[in-house]
Amino acid sequence: MSGFSLHLQSAVRCETVEQVRGFVGRDASGSFGILPGHARFMTVLGYGLARFRTDTGDWQYLACPGAVLRFADDALTVSMRSYLCDRDYGRISSLLAGRLADEEAALGSVKDSLQKLEQELFRRMRELERRAW
Repeated sequence: MSGFSLHLQSAVRCETVEQVRGFVGRDASGSFGILPGHARFMTVLGYGLARFRTDTGDWQYLACPGAVLRFADDALTVSMRSYLCDRDYGRISSLLAGRLADEEAALGSVKDSLQKLEQELFRRMRELERRAW
């Protein structure tokens, strides 16, 4: 059984892992696995860990704050804002709990600020509209 290629893409880096023998992830419906020859497949990964195995037989762990996953023609593409990849489960779990959690919290703060800015812009537009009439 031959492997498939795994393309990891984020806003700042891309890498390809060849001869992947299996991938395990989790989406809204639960855990799933992909092996070489799998049918076309697309889903959205939630915040957390996924894992994949290469020819060496070792599992590698992928931590990401959500991603879009697409499998077609024995190529798996995982697109996300950022990610961490490591062979050590303990280390990657700690990084997920620390670094990615901090990123998510900062992003939440930015989203709140943008929402407040948007509300203020709409309020001012309504005010200007009233004055024009």
